[in-house]
Amino acid sequence: MEKSLAEMQREVDRYISQFKEGYFSPLSMLARMSEEVGELAREVNHRFGEKPKKSSEADNSIELELGDILFITMCFANSLGIDLTEAHDKVMHKFNTRDKDRWTKKDTD
Repeated sequence: MEKSLAEMQREVDRYISQFKEGYFSPLSMLARMSEEVGELAREVNHRFGEKPKKSSEADNSIELELGDILFITMCFANSLGIDLTEAHDKVMHKFNTRDKDRWTKKDTD
């Protein structure tokens, strides 16, 4: 069964709500998000770039780093009362209107 974005946001909120500390401040979450994006960049560079991993480096994956980014994004949104489904819908509307002719479409005939 697939989870909706709203269900995932609620799951993250239930997890965070069990701790007295709760959500980090927005600036701390932005720093954490930046760290996670850096870890993703490192994994992508190791896999597709010219910098192979050292034998002593841990095996991480692009999938796990994207999962970490998704988690911190949900934490950030939850802490600010942002519905990510609604945010996604607004962004898709923007791409489907403002950017509808920006790129070359594939033939679908």
